[in-house]
This record gives sequence, structure tokens and C-alpha cells, in this order.
Amino acid sequence: MDYKQKRLYAEVTRFYGITIKVFFGDHPPPHFHAIYGDFNALIGIASLEIIEGDLPSRAEKLVMEWATLYQSELLNMWNTQDFRKLPPLK
Repeated sequence: MDYKQKRLYAEVTRFYGITIKVFFGDHPPPHFHAIYGDFNALIGIASLEIIEGDLPSRAEKLVMEWATLYQSELLNMWNTQDFRKLPPLK
């Protein structure tokens, strides 16, 4: 198994079948991964826009609602690499 297959990540939260992850030492710009079933999107923390990949529109809306609430915490995690769980969207 090579490095790319063994990348370490922090699972930040889960809600409504969506998993939010941040990978250690990932490439810029600051972003997080939102996974929903077979869908995977990279979302810029500063812009709160999809950088790569896609999500169904309902899942995208929920992710953006959650990310708006925790944008500063996500950016701090990215900058410090001090990852921790965040509350799910309720």
C-alpha cells in the first residue's frame, strides 16, 4: 500500500448520512471532504464552494449550512492541524 492509500484523516462530524473529513497534510487551498454515498466533494473553507467532485443538491445544501456554522473552526483546524470533532447539523 502506498502513501496515498494510507493518508491519515480526521473525521470531523457525521450527519444525515454525510461524513465530513479533513486530511492531514492535504494540498491547498484549505478544504474539507464531504462524502455522501458514492459522492465525494472537496469544499473550500474560505469560499464554501465545491472545488472538486460533486454532491446531490440536498446533501450540498446541508453541507454548506453546516460549514457556515463552523467555518472558523474548520480554518483553525486546517492551519493548526489540531483536528477535533465538531457537532453535527441538527
